[in-house]
Amino acid sequence: MMRLLLGAAIGYVLGARAGRSRYEQLMRNYRKLADHPAVQSAAGVARAKVTEKMPFGGNSAKSKPASAATAAPAEKRPSGTQG
Repeated sequence: MMRLLLGAAIGYVLGARAGRSRYEQLMRNYRKLADHPAVQSAAGVARAKVTEKMPFGGNSAKSKPASAATAAPAEKRPSGTQG
């Protein structure tokens, strides 16, 4: 347990020292990678395979976006009561 806490503390300190500029550099690199055509193509293939293998119909969530909101109406309580 002490090793975990020590590792977390060291990671926090090193991350804090790296600062905002390092964070922004990492995010730029991530976005560049995520926007790469090869990555987009692989994601499209993976998405198609998952949709193909889904046992519950694939795009059913897209066809009925309001069904979740109407399925369980919110419970209303009189004002001044605790819940």
